Amino acid sequence: MGPHDPNGTKPTDTLLSLENLSTGYGKIRVVFDVSMHVGMGEIVGVLGHNGSGKSTTIKTVLGVLPAQGGKVIYEGVDVTKRGSRLNVKHGMALIPSERFVFQDLTVLDNLLLGGGNDHDTSRRAARLELVYELFPILKERSGQAAGTMSGGQQRMVSHGIALMAHPKLLMLDEPSLGLAPSVVQQIFDVVRHLAATEGLSVLLLEQNVGQALRIVDRVYVMRSGRVLLEETVEQMKARDSYWELF
Repeated sequence: MGPHDPNGTKPTDTLLSLENLSTGYGKIRVVFDVSMHVGMGEIVGVLGHNGSGKSTTIKTVLGVLPAQGGKVIYEGVDVTKRGSRLNVKHGMALIPSERFVFQDLTVLDNLLLGGGNDHDTSRRAARLELVYELFPILKERSGQAAGTMSGGQQRMVSHGIALMAHPKLLMLDEPSLGLAPSVVQQIFDVVRHLAATEGLSVLLLEQNVGQALRIVDRVYVMRSGRVLLEETVEQMKARDSYWELF
């Protein structure tokens, strides 16, 4: 579990905080006054159907979309107007729901691109070994063009690219979408391991409530661009049904 204060409502060391964030596309607002926080080493789930505003929210956190109101506070700094390039440099990483690999490059070259900002060759080599240890299939297929791999394997490459960058905040958009349960479990095991050993903070966006509750510490539920509620995993698991939330 992430580090919490005695009343269990907020992490004592907050990495990311959204304060009444509103955002959308052009003049169309699709996210309204969203407030949430993620502590150091905490895995936070954001649950909701397609169209609930989950993906739009994290694209705004990363700086791909401009905020239309409110604030994004990261590492205690207001980064609301900071672009994605600088946010990535400061430790944000986003793995989108679609496959994201450089199709014509080998698995190894994809991973080395992910670690391109790290000029310490020994640290980069150690990180590559960690990625190979977490996803053995990537070492086995290191010379294969990433675009010729299965969907699940390409998703592992995407995770490897992100992890090579030594992220502090990892945002995962629908990691269970279109993947075999065994692959999803492997990815979740890796995320939980890094949260526990490296203090990695995670924002996990999911429609699959059952999958998400296996890994997260705390959840927000979004509907129609707004946060409906915030609960602990125990509170969510105690519910008879999740349907009324969506």
